[in-house]
Amino acid sequence: MTLRTSKVAALLLLSVHLLHASALPAASSYEFNAYRMQQYNLHQDKHGNTPQFKVLPGAGEDPPTIVITSHYDSFGLAPWLAYGADSNGSGVTVLLELVRLFHHLYSNLRSQAPYHLLFSLTGGGKYNFLGTKRWLEENMDHAESSLLHDNVAFVLCLDSLGTGDKLFLHVSRPPKPGTPQYSFIQQLEQIISARFPWMRFGTVHKKINLQEATLAWEHERYGMKRILGFTLSHIENPKSELRGSILDTMAQVDIRKLKRNTVIVAESLARFMYNVSDKGSAKDMQVFKGSLDIQDSRLSALMTMITSVPRAVQLMDREPEHTLLISSLEQEFKHYLRQVHRQTFHPDRRDPEITFFDQMKQPMMMYRVKPATFDLFLGGCIAGYLGIVYYAIQTFGNVYTKLKANVKAKHQ
Repeated sequence: MTLRTSKVAALLLLSVHLLHASALPAASSYEFNAYRMQQYNLHQDKHGNTPQFKVLPGAGEDPPTIVITSHYDSFGLAPWLAYGADSNGSGVTVLLELVRLFHHLYSNLRSQAPYHLLFSLTGGGKYNFLGTKRWLEENMDHAESSLLHDNVAFVLCLDSLGTGDKLFLHVSRPPKPGTPQYSFIQQLEQIISARFPWMRFGTVHKKINLQEATLAWEHERYGMKRILGFTLSHIENPKSELRGSILDTMAQVDIRKLKRNTVIVAESLARFMYNVSDKGSAKDMQVFKGSLDIQDSRLSALMTMITSVPRAVQLMDREPEHTLLISSLEQEFKHYLRQVHRQTFHPDRRDPEITFFDQMKQPMMMYRVKPATFDLFLGGCIAGYLGIVYYAIQTFGNVYTKLKANVKAKHQ
């Protein structure tokens, strides 16, 4: 999957850390955007330039981490028409709403769950999840301290949640009973069966094939680092054309179904994290209601913002409106997070993993013509006219002779 170009677009990586901070990796040719929800003090080490973060820990001692991630870029044969509303603007919208909801829960020390939350928003998802790959390399291979080095409960990847009455949980290997992954899946099943019984929910198992050139889902990137995760999507087949179509516009997204899927994810996470299964049924006990209710207007506004410009990877550093979109996402996080750090990954110029064609935008000429029936009618008229002319030429001699004979007869 290599395309030619003289300039390679930047891959942006936005990440949100909630309730826990880890040391950022040493400076490199890539930039990394991090958003943290908790309060902390920034301290500069005397013996180096790498920032150190002093953290106010969350509830409990060394709690496990839940990673919630989504990729924001789109794909299409015509990059300037690749708006990617469902894939994966809907996943980004659900992630942004989860940030708001859990921000309110974690703002009060008494309502903090015994889990760290790490929200990750990455680029390069349509190109083998390259942004996620770079981020994992920086935080696991090159960093001495990271949330990913600690106890990770599971990774939840959000992909294409804007329509449909089906939800599929894609896994690399089925979770075992008694594990956090298994418990979370049980909460998903309970929420769907109790509140949305008409929906179809299923688990799709697909092993990671290292011989394949491309990965099917984002959780496979984590699985290759031995971090258990799964992807939630209404798409069952990873090769579906719905994941890379220029017809994937805002008109294809149903806000009501997007809200329903957001409710399913948020309620399932809350019931799992706070362990409230024994305090009420999934139908009777709702965590996110009242001031924490999920609003259609907010989801619609987020979707409109995300789909305002095409988000093909090769376009993200070309036009001001694309830079404005990234800044808007950053501001959305800043509204709920106290400190924001941003980094950008740039592929290696000498040996890039992906390159693109130079000319992304070409004019297309269109002409309005008469319908084919008019051409047939005009052709018939021309053929008739030529037939009459041909007949006149062929019979002109006989007609002329007769006329000449008539004229002579009148004179005699």
